[in-house]
Amino acid sequence: GASRRLWFKADGSMATVERASHGEYQLLYGWMLSPWWDVQVGARADLRRAAGSRATRAGAVIGLQGLAPGWFELEPSLFVTSGGNLSFDLTASYDLFLTQRLVLQPRLESSVSLKDDAEFGVGRGLSSTSFGMRTRYEIRREFGPYVGVVWERGYGRSAELARLAGESAGETMIVAGLRLWR
Repeated sequence: GASRRLWFKADGSMATVERASHGEYQLLYGWMLSPWWDVQVGARADLRRAAGSRATRAGAVIGLQGLAPGWFELEPSLFVTSGGNLSFDLTASYDLFLTQRLVLQPRLESSVSLKDDAEFGVGRGLSSTSFGMRTRYEIRREFGPYVGVVWERGYGRSAELARLAGESAGETMIVAGLRLWR
């Protein structure tokens, strides 16, 4: 029944100036822990391409997805790479319905890593946070394209790795995507 689900999550970015891109893909099996929370386990692959270099990392993910008090949607997860690096990611968002179909969604994402992963520009400790505002139009409840803006910032060792690579520790991005579920 609806108490067990298969999830596919994809998140990617592409630079408009340089030929650089980053993609994160997760295939997860989830089951209902309570009416408001799902447990999810599965696999994750990250792909990064930058000026003449490519990097890939893969591993296992375990996480939760659900509604916290106040109707905030939370997605905490642990990612263990095949190379043994452990990171903790947290996404928090809130759907503010402007109309029955038009949704404004503030979204905060944060990542903490136990070790450096220089190929991915990830430093140990609090590696990055991003804050975004998305506007989604739900053509149907299960199908909603969105556009928005995201402010992202690296910290500590991650900011240092970005500077060493000749990049900025922070950036502003325009995002567009599609939210689907069934």
